[in-house]
Amino acid sequence: MGALAYYNIRKTRQDEMEHPPIGQFINVDGMRLHYIDKGKGDVVTLVHGNLTLAEDFLLSGIVDKLAERYRVIVFDRPGFGYSERPHRVWTPSAYAELLQKAFSQLAVEHVTVVAHSFASLIALDLALQYPALVEGLVLIAGYYYPTARADVFFMSFAAIPGLGDIMRYTITPPLTRLFLPGVLRWLFSPAPVTQRFEKGFPNSFAARPVQIGAEAEDSVLMVASAMKLEARYGELKLPIIILVGDGDKMVDIDRQSKRFHDEVPQSELIVIPGAGHMAHHTAPDQVVSAVDRVGSQGRKPATTDRKQEAASSWSSFS
Repeated sequence: MGALAYYNIRKTRQDEMEHPPIGQFINVDGMRLHYIDKGKGDVVTLVHGNLTLAEDFLLSGIVDKLAERYRVIVFDRPGFGYSERPHRVWTPSAYAELLQKAFSQLAVEHVTVVAHSFASLIALDLALQYPALVEGLVLIAGYYYPTARADVFFMSFAAIPGLGDIMRYTITPPLTRLFLPGVLRWLFSPAPVTQRFEKGFPNSFAARPVQIGAEAEDSVLMVASAMKLEARYGELKLPIIILVGDGDKMVDIDRQSKRFHDEVPQSELIVIPGAGHMAHHTAPDQVVSAVDRVGSQGRKPATTDRKQEAASSWSSFS
């Protein structure tokens, strides 16, 4: 066990030397957050899901496309990529508070949020806590309601205090490096893994002990977080576009995206044929188009008549 721990620590240092940070750092409440900031204009932020990091959106091509006419900010969530993760309970609410403070430091007053998978809960919490900040949401392959998930069960062991620490510094990193390519192919399926992602995504870097721990802790809180948030979805008033692949094997479309669309009248649901859980790689142009539409809708004057007009317009998509 000691030899494995020593090897994994050395491997982490090697991976960090081979994959240095490509963005900037900001200090929020004593925590270093790594982020990428490109382009000028109205602000769009992209929030990645589990297993990945900020570069996931870079490799999809979405960041470069959006940066042609927006200011695009992509954070490594705490514990992912190069962002620190202090010991605390990282609920979607805690993530939302952190993002709000980061936006304040970056002089961002209004933002359109694009979130993938688990991060959909963070985006929704951010919109509910800070409605004056968030203009619109684009939610990709989101998780909204407390239903059973296999990844929650398998990741729960690495989140157990003591045992989890031992696991993620010994046996879990080599197992993650071994199985991650297959897991990613499953997440992309029925679409193939894009060539750009396959060549550019740092599998070994994403298998470091700190990121494994962050993924495990976020996974075990997922069901409870959705249970807490679902009671407040009726408070959402901003425009929302939901994108999901019709072949998504991670989330059940009917029990998640379609139900959320039915319960949030101003939302639009787009089902992408032939796409899986990584739909933003399979159909990046649809994500960019969704940002254009929710951003312009969210920036309309917030008069009562305008809100009613927007709700009527968005509900017509259903």
